Amino acid sequence: KASGVGAGDDQADAGTKTFEREHEMSLVYNARDMVSQTERALERIDSKTYGRCEDCSSPIGKARLQVFPRATLCMACKQKEERR
Repeated sequence: KASGVGAGDDQADAGTKTFEREHEMSLVYNARDMVSQTERALERIDSKTYGRCEDCSSPIGKARLQVFPRATLCMACKQKEERR
C-alpha cells in the first residue's frame, strides 16, 4: 500500500524500532560504565586508596560506600562537582 493505514504503520514501526534500539544502546553504555567503575574500585582496593576521596583525600562515609560502593568522591566533593 502506498498510502493509508499501512503506510503509517510502517513509519510507526520504524520509530518504535529506533526507540528500542536507542534504549538498548543506553543500557549497554550504562553496563559498560558500571563495569569500568567497578574495575576502578578494585584497583583502588589494591592500591589501598579505596574509601578515600580522590579530590580531598578525606574518608568517604561508610553509609555512602554501602549505598554506592564504586564512589570515588566524598559527599562534599560530589556536591561541589554537581554544582559545576
